[in-house]
Amino acid sequence: MAERKGNTTSTSNTSVGSSRTTAQKTAIHNQLRQTQDFISAQELHKQLQEQGIRIGLATVYRQLNALAASGHADTLRMGGEQLFRDCAERSPEHHHHLVCEQCGKTVDIEPPEEQWFTQVVQHHGFKVRTHVIEIFGICQECAQ
Repeated sequence: MAERKGNTTSTSNTSVGSSRTTAQKTAIHNQLRQTQDFISAQELHKQLQEQGIRIGLATVYRQLNALAASGHADTLRMGGEQLFRDCAERSPEHHHHLVCEQCGKTVDIEPPEEQWFTQVVQHHGFKVRTHVIEIFGICQECAQ
């Protein structure tokens, strides 16, 4: 099953992770912002190289993980691969996703009613720290 980390705290600051802003960090964050769906570090790295931006794959991974850790991006695992998405500008509040397993199309969705969460948690005796809802399937375009 998929695992998701991070959240979607809104920010206009391009400097995330450490306080030092670099051209590489800015390029990575800007490219992620332009991506509509979840993307792998390898694919983002490829896009940057196609634009003539010289940057190491390890740097891309490090910066993407820093974005997720600081709440500026969501990350999930799908098919054994870690994917990233900058959701802050699309939906600054906590949100959930429908994700196409074929093309990666991602749609922000509303969660179930709070009452449902409360009932499930109480029934199983849990104390919730956080929650994530990701629904994976095949989008209408890929299903045709």
